[in-house]
Amino acid sequence: MASGERNSMITLLTLLLLLGMAMLDRVASQNYGDALSKCILFFEGQRSGKLPPNQRMNWRKDSALRDGFDIGMNLVGGYYDAGDNVKFNFPMAFSTTMLAWSVIEFGQFMGSDLQYALDSIRWGTDYLLEATKFPGKVTAAVGDPNADHNCWQRPEDMDTPRTSYVVNQTHPGSEVSAETAAALAASSLVFESADKKYSIVLVNRAKQVFDFADMFRGNYKDSVGQGVCPFYCDYDGYVDELIWGAAWLFKVTNEQKYWDYLQRNIPRLPKKVTTLVDGQLQASASFAEFGWDAKYAGINVLVSGLVMNSNNSNPYVLQAGKFVCTLLPESPSKSVSYSPGGLLFKPGGSNMQHATSLSFLLVVYAQYLKKHNGAVPCGNVNAEPSRLEQIAKGQVDYILGKNPLSMSYMVGFGQKFPQRIHHRAASLPSIGNHPEHIKCKDGTPYFQTKNPNPNLLTGAIVGGPDEKDQFPDNRMNAPQSEPTTYINAPFVGVLAYFKAFPNPQAI
Repeated sequence: MASGERNSMITLLTLLLLLGMAMLDRVASQNYGDALSKCILFFEGQRSGKLPPNQRMNWRKDSALRDGFDIGMNLVGGYYDAGDNVKFNFPMAFSTTMLAWSVIEFGQFMGSDLQYALDSIRWGTDYLLEATKFPGKVTAAVGDPNADHNCWQRPEDMDTPRTSYVVNQTHPGSEVSAETAAALAASSLVFESADKKYSIVLVNRAKQVFDFADMFRGNYKDSVGQGVCPFYCDYDGYVDELIWGAAWLFKVTNEQKYWDYLQRNIPRLPKKVTTLVDGQLQASASFAEFGWDAKYAGINVLVSGLVMNSNNSNPYVLQAGKFVCTLLPESPSKSVSYSPGGLLFKPGGSNMQHATSLSFLLVVYAQYLKKHNGAVPCGNVNAEPSRLEQIAKGQVDYILGKNPLSMSYMVGFGQKFPQRIHHRAASLPSIGNHPEHIKCKDGTPYFQTKNPNPNLLTGAIVGGPDEKDQFPDNRMNAPQSEPTTYINAPFVGVLAYFKAFPNPQAI
C-alpha cells in the first residue's frame, strides 16, 4: 500500500473512531436524560394532598386532605418520605434543599425537564411555607408514624390518626427548623428569575425560620420524639443544621451577618458524628458525612464554592478535600467501602442514599475546582476534577444497570428493575382499578405476596443491593427495597450533569 493510501486509510479509521465515540456519547446522554426525566417524575408519586390537573403519575389520587386540621392549620400537601404515608418534615426539607441545589448547579442542562424540577421544588416549598406560617412554630411531622407503620394501606384510604407534631419556643427543634430554612433559602435562588415575588417570600420566611431555630435551640427528638423517632431521630445534634442554614442564607443574600455566623460557629462543629446503625449508635468522622441527618460535607463543599482561592478558604476547602479523599479508591485515607461491582457503601440501611448524595457532592465540587484550576491532594495521589467525576459516574452507571446483576435500581428504567418495592401505594391496587376502601389490615396480603407491584412508581430508586451486589427484590426487606425522596433528590443534579457531559475524560 502506498504511503498516500495508508495515510488516507488512517484518516478514515480515525474519523470512524471519532464518529463512533460521538455516537456512544449521544446514546449515553440520551440514557442519562431518560433517567433524569424519570428521577423527577418519581416525586409526583410521593405527593400528598390535592393533586394538580397536570399530574402525570395518574394512578395516584388525592390523599390526606385534612392534614393540620387538628391544630387549626392547613398542612395539606408536601411529600410522603418513602414507602409509608407519613410526612416527616426533616427529610422532606432536606430533599427540597437538594432538589433546589440540583437546579442551581445543573438546571441549565435539564432542558424540558427543568419545569418539572421546578414543580417538584414548589410542591415542597408551598407545603413548607404553610408549615412555618405562624412565627415561633414549625411543623415537624404529620401522621402518627407507629399507627401508620402498623397498616399496609393506600394513602388515599388512610384512616390512621393524622396527628400534627409541632416544635415551638418551649419545645424547640433546631434541626428540623434550620433544615426548613435551608430549603426555603435554596429554593428562593431557584425562583429568583422565574417568579421573583415567590422568591422574596421564600427568602424572607427562611430568615424568620432560621432566627427561630437559632434563638430557641433544642433537639426535636426531645420535643416531638413520639412523632419522629426512631425513624428520623437526629443523633448528632443540630449545630450542623444551623450552620447549613446560615450557609444557604449567606449564598442567597450575601449578608455579612450570615458569614459572621458561619465563622463564629464552624469551630463548634463536633469532630465525630453519631448515627444509628443496625440499632446501635456508632461514631464516625463528621467531615465525611452528608445526608438528611448530617450536613458536614455539604457545608464544606457549598461554602468552598464561595471562598475557594480566597483568604477565607479555611477550613472549608481543606475539609472538603479531606472528604473527597475518603471516597477515592486509590486514596490512602479512603474510609468508605466498595462492593465487588463498584457500589459505594457506608454503614446503615438504605445505602443508595449515600451513593447518590456523595456523588452529587463530588460532581459539584469538581465544577468548583475547575473554575479555580484546582485539584485535591490525597497523600501521594492528586485527584483532578475529572477523577471526581469518574467516581460519581461509576455510581450512576451502577445504579442504572452496569452491575453484576445487570439490574437498574431505578424503577421503570432499563429492561430489568425492582418489581416488588416496599411502597404502600405502588403495591396496592390503584383507586382506578379498586375504588372500594381498603382497611388497615386488609392490605397485608398485598404486602406479603410475591407478585410484582401493580403500579409502576417510575423513577423510584430503592435502597439497593448488599455489599456483595446481591438484591433479593423482596417487598418485606425495607432497607433494600424501599425508595425515598432523599435518594432521588441529589441524583437529579448528577443525572443532569452527565446528560450534558456523559464522558468526563472528554471534558
